[in-house]
Amino acid sequence: MNILIAGELNLDLILQNYRSFPALGREVLVDDVTLTMGSASAICACGLAKLGNAVAFAGKVGSDAWGDLCKSKLASCGVDISRVIVDPALKTGITVSITSPTDRALVTYPGASTALQASDFERESFRGFQHLHVSSFFIQQGLRPGIKQLLGLASECGLTTSLDPGYDPDEKWGRDLLEALSEVDVFFPNEIELEGVTGLRDREEALRSVTNGRTLTIAKLGTDGCMTLESGNVVTIPAFLVKPVDTTGAGDSFNAGFLHAWLRGAPLRDAMTFAAACGALSTLSSGGTSAQPTEQEARSFLAEHFLAGSAARRAQPIGERI
Repeated sequence: MNILIAGELNLDLILQNYRSFPALGREVLVDDVTLTMGSASAICACGLAKLGNAVAFAGKVGSDAWGDLCKSKLASCGVDISRVIVDPALKTGITVSITSPTDRALVTYPGASTALQASDFERESFRGFQHLHVSSFFIQQGLRPGIKQLLGLASECGLTTSLDPGYDPDEKWGRDLLEALSEVDVFFPNEIELEGVTGLRDREEALRSVTNGRTLTIAKLGTDGCMTLESGNVVTIPAFLVKPVDTTGAGDSFNAGFLHAWLRGAPLRDAMTFAAACGALSTLSSGGTSAQPTEQEARSFLAEHFLAGSAARRAQPIGERI
C-alpha cells in the first residue's frame, strides 16, 4: 500500500524506569536514557514501513541537528522523506518521556511540529497514494484549522483517511475535531481522548456518540485491549499479555498494524487483533520504533499465542485471515 502521513516530527528523549515520579523541587533517578525518533505520526509511519508498506512523510523540521536526526531515522526505517521541508526559521521539537513499564508522562516542545498547514498540500500531493493518515490533531496547530478540508481533499482524490487525535494539552477538546470526523474513515482515540472528545466516561456511550455513518472508531484501552462498534454491536479484543520495557508509541504501532490489515481487506476483528499484536510487540524495547514488528513477526507472535491458548486459528496472510 502507498500511504501518506501528514504529521509532526520531533525526537523523543526517554527517561526510563523512574523510581518515584518527579515532583517540583525534587530530583529522581531513572535506570536508562534513550534519544530516538519521536512524534506519533513518525512512529506510525515507521510501523507501517516495517510491516511492508510504501510510506511517504509530509512534515517540517528546523535546519538543525535534531531535524537531521529525524530525517535520518525516518529514512533508516524505509520512509520516503522527500516531502519533509527543512525551514531554517524553525526549531525541531522534542518530547521528554518519563516512563515506567506501565505508563508514561510527556513534556513536549512542539517547535516545527506546529508549522505544517493544509495549504502545503494540493491535489497533486495525493497522486499515487491510497491512504492518508494524520496524528496529533491538537499538537499540529498549523494544520488543525484546515484539517477537515485536507481530509476532504484526500477523499475526493480517492484516498481513505484516518486520524489519531492525540491528547489535548489545553484540555479543551474543541468541537472542530468532531466536525472533522465527517471526512475520516478510521478514528483512533485512546480511552482518555475518547472521553475528552465526547464528554462521556462510559466507553460504549462514547463510541455511539461519535457514530456518524462513515467513521469507524477504534478505541485503544491499554491493558483492556481495544473496542469498536460493528453494525451497532460492541466488538472488543483483549490486550496481549507481555512484559513491557517501554510503552512509548504503542498506540501508534497499534494504528500501523490496524491500517496495514484493514487496507488489505482483513475482517474487522482480525485487523484489531493484528493491531493489538503490533502494539504489544512495540513495547518490548526502549523507544517507539526499535521493537516494531514485521508482518511475519506479528503473525508468528499471533500463532504462538493462539496455539498456546484455547483458540486454534492458524496465522495466515493479511487479507485472508490472521
